[in-house]
Amino acid sequence: MARSQSRSRSLLLPICTILAILIHGAHSFYLPGVAPQDFFNGAELTVKVNKLTSIKTQLPYSYYTLPFCTPSKIVDSAENLGEVLRGDRIENSPYTFKMGDAKMCNILCRKVLDAKTAKAFKEKIDDEYRVNMILDNLPLVVPIQRPDQESPPVYQLGYHVGLKGQYSGSKEEKYFIHNHLSFTVRYHKDKQSDSARIVGFEVKPFSVKHAYEGKWSDDKSRLTTCDPHTRQAVVNSNTPQEVEDKAEIIFTYDVEFQESDVKWASRWDAYLLMTDDQIHWFSIVNSLMIVLFLSGMVAMIMLRTLYRDISKYNELETQEEAQEETGWKLVHGDVFRPPSNSDLLCVYVGTGVQFFGMILVTMMFAILGFLSPSNRGGLMTAMLLLWVFMGLFAGYASSRLYKMFKGSEWKKIALRTAVMFPGIVSAIFFVLNALIWGQKSSGAVPFGTMFALVFLWFGISVPLVFVGSYIGSKKPAIEDPVKTNKIPRQIPEQAWYMNPAFSILIGGILPFGAVFIELFFILTSIWLNQFYYIFGFLFLVFAILIVTCAEITIVLCYFQLCSEDYLWWWRSYLTSGSSALYLFLYATFYFFTKLEITKLVSGALYFGYMLIASYAFFVLTGTIGFYACFWFTRLIYSSVKID
Repeated sequence: MARSQSRSRSLLLPICTILAILIHGAHSFYLPGVAPQDFFNGAELTVKVNKLTSIKTQLPYSYYTLPFCTPSKIVDSAENLGEVLRGDRIENSPYTFKMGDAKMCNILCRKVLDAKTAKAFKEKIDDEYRVNMILDNLPLVVPIQRPDQESPPVYQLGYHVGLKGQYSGSKEEKYFIHNHLSFTVRYHKDKQSDSARIVGFEVKPFSVKHAYEGKWSDDKSRLTTCDPHTRQAVVNSNTPQEVEDKAEIIFTYDVEFQESDVKWASRWDAYLLMTDDQIHWFSIVNSLMIVLFLSGMVAMIMLRTLYRDISKYNELETQEEAQEETGWKLVHGDVFRPPSNSDLLCVYVGTGVQFFGMILVTMMFAILGFLSPSNRGGLMTAMLLLWVFMGLFAGYASSRLYKMFKGSEWKKIALRTAVMFPGIVSAIFFVLNALIWGQKSSGAVPFGTMFALVFLWFGISVPLVFVGSYIGSKKPAIEDPVKTNKIPRQIPEQAWYMNPAFSILIGGILPFGAVFIELFFILTSIWLNQFYYIFGFLFLVFAILIVTCAEITIVLCYFQLCSEDYLWWWRSYLTSGSSALYLFLYATFYFFTKLEITKLVSGALYFGYMLIASYAFFVLTGTIGFYACFWFTRLIYSSVKID
């Protein structure tokens, strides 16, 4: 009960955190809450434990769901909204360090397993769960040396609970637990004040079947397998500790302190070391080639069609050319006829504007360094809050379009804009959360957090959508550049390549092609538990995505109007929005080629979350394409004199 209360209290933190960042971030070098802490010799260092994670199941669990050694009282750290949604459960640990005080073979506790606890350990070892810890806001890492010894090591987040193996001469597979941890705390010393700042937290895990003389006594027993008095240390796992019923496990640890040249401000650099920046540049160049190709086509359309049409036809032009170029002019009386399901289009355009604003501002914050990995859960918290506040623009955009379609019930459109997309996402999220609850995972969102999310939605987002809609409805309606005929013109039979389904599917390939390499790194960071902190690249890719969506829609819209098909409203949205289909197909390909997920629940989680991501991508890209085509049609029909 006490834990759930502390979580509920922490739900008020995210808004305060974001406001604090906005208010104070510009005035200080360090981010609020992530300022450096100075430690003098003998100062106590607080080691905290976080969730157990596995890339095989994607289901996080609280550290103390396994029978590890516990402190006298387990205390929950206050978590922000993003941390709770990520499944982070940060608690105190029995590990006690003192700055500069190296320890060898320190006994933590002794546990005797029963059938139930042995089974729990075996299940987590089977699923390759890792233990995550935190010291001075730095995550615990296991350094793994690369094949070429000169390169810096790769860091794996957290250490594995244990491993599977066989004794020599036996084929039977056994389970072994990592019960001895050899910690290394790296610090940077300030020569003037003699204080130190922690810049690294590493561990080497070992499995050791500890032995001792006589009967076990918690205070007096001395181990024969490692002993600080005789300077006998654990250096390998040659005599590993097996996990089985009635097994006696003694948990021990070493800690050593190493001075480092790395300064506090650069301590995350090793974690975020990017070895494959060439691939990112290749991705950018590849995307830019697509953009240049499309820009050339758009420029050709603009110059060939618009410039020549607007400056009237020269007699030198052939009859064939004139006929080709007047195709789009023939439908001037129908091109601005409101589409079928115009209300739904308004809702989707408004939602897309909301998404666009959220992603743009989030990326700006990220580039400025406000959402660094040290600010755990900050990215998700910021995105949620920005989504809520961007409701104002969603309401305004949907209301303006609705009024252009001669709609008068702005409240109805405001309600649908505020409820439709979040409602669909919430329904999927609720089902996924129920599955996580069923697995007793810490990734399940607690009731208090659910209440906070519902409050953000109905208490802040919905009213803001209504405010935006009200402002939009009071503005004068957007005037069409040409008059619409009363009787709709018949659309001639179209060539096979102008079939709506075909051109829509073709339209989504290029926007997806512009982002798919970067998408690989994003999926890897989400599902393979790695850091993603290359927002500069991501911002470039996002800019390229915007241009690509806009240009491919304009090109296909032009071809459509030339073939005297004036039903462009929905098609412009779906043309660039269809890239979401390719995103989902790529996510499916990634699942079967890169992930080792075998559990049904974990697979359902993956496809559920990727479905939400693809739906969001559809709304975003569709809106970009729609506005590009909207601008294009208004431009060409307002620049030509219609008799």
